[in-house]
Amino acid sequence: MKTAACSLFIAIFGCIGSTGSEPPVEEGFIALSDAKGFSGWEQSGNWVIEEGAFYRKAKGGPLTYTAAAVPADFELRFEWKVSKGCNSGVYYRPGQVEYQVLDNAGSPYGENARQSAAALFFCMAPAKEATKPVGEWNTARVICQGTVIEHWLNEERVLSFDYADPKWRWYVELLGIRGGDLTRRGGQLWLQDHGQDVWFRRLRWREIPVSESINPDPSFEPMPVTGAALEKEQARVKAMLEAKAE
Repeated sequence: MKTAACSLFIAIFGCIGSTGSEPPVEEGFIALSDAKGFSGWEQSGNWVIEEGAFYRKAKGGPLTYTAAAVPADFELRFEWKVSKGCNSGVYYRPGQVEYQVLDNAGSPYGENARQSAAALFFCMAPAKEATKPVGEWNTARVICQGTVIEHWLNEERVLSFDYADPKWRWYVELLGIRGGDLTRRGGQLWLQDHGQDVWFRRLRWREIPVSESINPDPSFEPMPVTGAALEKEQARVKAMLEAKAE
């Protein structure tokens, strides 16, 4: 009877002292990591596995997924955690197309909403600040179908727009000055090493079928950039344009 009861307990609650396992991947998604090693990924040795997560531990460059190119229409889900003052990102299309990962309060980048966490960096700010405190895990999604792009943060859709819509033309041109081209496809997914410790885990994606339609949020409005932050951005844009003209 004791053995049977113990077996029932373990079946329901799991083995006592177990460290647990990776949560199951949602139906239709493909896991991009086994949380144990770097199969399918390339790096310079500065990333390690810590408690099932990719951890940028030292200087050395990005962690790049080389097993497959990013699908044209896709949904990417992952979790991220930052150290104090951290600036990092997830690049998901060729060139400078980035889901920004940031300690909004502790990094100087945080003063500009177009550089804040969950922004499409140097292009489109999220609608709101939705990050968790430094040291806590955030959940994220990137959804792209056709000309629609969405960024999610902690289960909130904080960015949602159609870059072909004329109302967003200025933002698309701003990204273009930095070197980003939203029309390009077929690049590699990579996690940025920008000089500070950062963690990523549970990366998985799915290809969005043609039968599924992603529609942008008609009420989406990005947070504004004003004051000193806007002046700094304008100065940076001027310097980029002057460098291109040389």
